[in-house]
Amino acid sequence: MPPRYVIGIDLGTTNSALAYAEVRADADPFAPANVQLMGIPQLVNPGEVRDEDLLPSFLYLPGSADFPAGSIALPWDETSGFVVGRLAQKRGAENAGRLVSSAKSWLSHSGVDRTAALLPFRAPEGVEKISPLEASRRYLEHLRNAWDAKMPDAPFTAQQALVTVPASFDAVARELTQEAAIRAGFENVTLLEEPQAAFYAWVERHADWRRRVSVGDLILVVDIGGGTTDFTLIAVTESDGELRLSRVAVGEHILLGGDNIDLALASVVSERLAQKGTRIDSRQLQALWNNCRTAKEKLLEPGSKAKEHAVTILGRGTGLVGGTIKATLLREDIDRVLGEGFLPAVPSTGMPERQRRAGLQEIGLPYAADPAITRHMARFLRQQTATAEHGVVRRGPSGLACPTHVLFNGGVLTAALARERITGALNSWLAEEGMDPVKPLAGEDLMHAVARGAAYYGLARCGRGVRIRGGVPRTYYVGIESSMPSVPGFPAPLKALTVVPFGMEEGTDTRIPGREFGLLVGAPAEFRFFTSTARKDDQPGDLIEDFGDELQELSPMEVSFQAAENASEVTPVSFESVVTETGVLQLWCVARDGRRWKLEFNVRERVAGA
Repeated sequence: MPPRYVIGIDLGTTNSALAYAEVRADADPFAPANVQLMGIPQLVNPGEVRDEDLLPSFLYLPGSADFPAGSIALPWDETSGFVVGRLAQKRGAENAGRLVSSAKSWLSHSGVDRTAALLPFRAPEGVEKISPLEASRRYLEHLRNAWDAKMPDAPFTAQQALVTVPASFDAVARELTQEAAIRAGFENVTLLEEPQAAFYAWVERHADWRRRVSVGDLILVVDIGGGTTDFTLIAVTESDGELRLSRVAVGEHILLGGDNIDLALASVVSERLAQKGTRIDSRQLQALWNNCRTAKEKLLEPGSKAKEHAVTILGRGTGLVGGTIKATLLREDIDRVLGEGFLPAVPSTGMPERQRRAGLQEIGLPYAADPAITRHMARFLRQQTATAEHGVVRRGPSGLACPTHVLFNGGVLTAALARERITGALNSWLAEEGMDPVKPLAGEDLMHAVARGAAYYGLARCGRGVRIRGGVPRTYYVGIESSMPSVPGFPAPLKALTVVPFGMEEGTDTRIPGREFGLLVGAPAEFRFFTSTARKDDQPGDLIEDFGDELQELSPMEVSFQAAENASEVTPVSFESVVTETGVLQLWCVARDGRRWKLEFNVRERVAGA
């Protein structure tokens, strides 16, 4: 039975959200999508459960005396041993050593074992830690249980769920996000990139989008969330007289966002305290970091006219009144830190600076060395590798990619100052290129756009909306060793089997018809992949011999597939190719008895890091 709803989930670094839309077969395909937000039941105080439109992505691991017995029960779990959401965020501001935060950033950290018990990162002795994978699972499980509690007639597992990830997540981080969802009880889940989801939300809110953009326009999506900064370029093209949207460039992974800004604000407040004779240690700084996050959000709330917000942390000595240290975060602190530190005015040739690093460092998150987001944006627009083959990219005389429109997303950009600084930087660069100023695409709730856009994309997959196209810019092949007698000194000839045709769109799959090949299982084997930008007419299943220099070989992949009897064998298999919504090629090897093995790698051409 097809799902009744599509569910969009923004699994954020700082906040998560859930939106949904009903899939109706009889609905007018041109009618508004009617995407709705779901209030998420969660503990806001001990013993008090309330619906909130966001689930703060915080998890608190309580000690035996933290909460009265039964006060952290949820409607679906009366014996929970941890707290997720608003109450976790509140209590963690008082006791940072038991607070799990930034799990999503840790999930993207390739320098650690992301399945190991690492969090809370600086937990004191006696606190049992959990892994970034487990923390993500618990957030997703909370959202699944919240849905089932509010929609008992439409079980979550029977619906289509879409979970968003940063465009710059590596293959392991995407795989772990998928695994977290499966462990949380998701049965029908698809991953979608956050900048694309944000743009889908704009399309969903503006039925007249075709009158707001034109063929040749280039849209820059700037997504600054709690943990990462993502840049994506979307081109407006034309096919058969219809406007089309094509994703043409994705930036590198930049671990730079609201967390960095909150720490910078905490450092400002800490320095102010030190000038008054009060010095704080690293554990108190962690608590101040969390408190400054809350204070910043209050000061930047739409309509807020407050010029300062109090922050309080626990003291170390008995001479402090009430055992606490009181300080103040000023609105002008936020303006200065954002404007001078994170969004400075820089030339379009100004690249991110490399810092001299110490030979020995404490293990932690690999934050971007240069906090200037505007410099990272300049590098993204200067980089031509990712879009060299797309004539649709609008460029200035210097080669700078010149967007006509900008779409903002992410909690940091709720601050008008942040949007103004980015727009100002873009306009100064465009003026140097002789181009008109960029036009902001406004009208979307920045805190919920990703969840709403994911739900809209779910409808688009059912034929109820516009899809952003992201065709593969090359043809891909897998090497097939010829079956010939061994000849000393001469390797067996290699043929190339077409597995992904040029232009195959992300989110689609294809079967390789009428061919079987022998797959070595039960022993290490090398797989060779090739690509071509010249051969654009090869179709899945075409076997290319004597290809010479027409194909370029990628790095070989060594894999050992498990055999049924743990013994080496050659098994006849056919192939299925899938290009996921996040630009990963999955080549499935399918045996006659139904066994399946998967090879995968990224086919997305992205902007290289400096």
